Amino acid sequence: MKRSITTILQLLMLLTAGFAACSALYFLVDNGLDGVFVRWFEETFLITESHYYPAEGWAEVHTILDWRRLKPALLGVFLTITLIWLGLVFLTAQLAGRRREKRSVTDISQRLRAYMEGDRDAVEVFPQSQAEIAAQLSDIKSALLQNERRLKEETTRKNDLIAYLAHDLKTPLTSVIGYLSLLDEAPDMPPEQRAKYTRITLDKACRLERMINEFFDITRYNLQQIVIQKEPIDLYYLLAQLTDELLPVFEQNGNTARLKAAEDLTAFGDPDKLARVFQNVLKNAAAYSYPNTEIVITAQEQEGAVAVRIVNQGKTIPKEKLAALFEKFYRLDESRSSGTGGAGLGLAIAKEIVVLHGGSITAESQDGMVAFTVTLPGGGQASWPR
Repeated sequence: MKRSITTILQLLMLLTAGFAACSALYFLVDNGLDGVFVRWFEETFLITESHYYPAEGWAEVHTILDWRRLKPALLGVFLTITLIWLGLVFLTAQLAGRRREKRSVTDISQRLRAYMEGDRDAVEVFPQSQAEIAAQLSDIKSALLQNERRLKEETTRKNDLIAYLAHDLKTPLTSVIGYLSLLDEAPDMPPEQRAKYTRITLDKACRLERMINEFFDITRYNLQQIVIQKEPIDLYYLLAQLTDELLPVFEQNGNTARLKAAEDLTAFGDPDKLARVFQNVLKNAAAYSYPNTEIVITAQEQEGAVAVRIVNQGKTIPKEKLAALFEKFYRLDESRSSGTGGAGLGLAIAKEIVVLHGGSITAESQDGMVAFTVTLPGGGQASWPR
């Protein structure tokens, strides 16, 4: 209603301005130029006729309009005024539309700022006419807040991890230097004691290497984009080789590993990157397995999909923590002990590699069982017996 009244007032203003302009033009041409307009009109559009009446003995002069010349002129004037009026209306409408658009953009911008920086709901900030915008912004704000929370949590975990790794680097380094100093100062040390100190030094150096590798993992993960180069892979041989290589890791806790797969099982992917995936998952299984239990690796092909399932016996992981296992710098064991888990990057890197292959990696846990399933593209995920 308000917009209609505004439009009518604008039209009335245009008509008034047009009438005033015509009146001013007439006054300027006729009075200002001493009747030039009137004389031109009389000479152009008036016809003078004389009538003589013999019976009465007098003559009469009539002045009439020459409609043959006046009608085209009037039509031209009408069309010109109409075109000018339409042009003014169009220009005014365009200017008014731009002003309305500018006001609308300013209004939405102010509402958007108030919504994004405040705690009010979108339906309270935006009117009903902007309900669709409010709904979309509500979804966007929720996603942004969720990402911001995840980023803060990830940054906090990363900073805590770096802090304790930097602190704990001193301990094995001090031990290595101490035992090497003893070995250097006592060249006549008994062989049994020398072997003991050498073994301790080696253990501390290996621990120091693992911690340094964790630092490198953090750096590489943040600064490098993983690139894969696919080729045919002997998947059975790859898994068997990894099982043998990780045997010392399994034996630290009395665990064993068993591979169940067809010897001709193959896959298509980046062998180095997939080896890292299975290595990370197997190390995670070894770190969180109960002592003296078996880790079972099962691989099979079903409907063109190659699926590898790694099952270990360990503490049941709550459902709400299963998805977080694949987040960067997340450690299931929140303690600062280096005995379990690493930098919290192993499973996150594994997931990124699998996703780049077009596959998926999932985790499940129940009744003292933890299982990770890596599925490479080509079909549906395999069904596994309980």
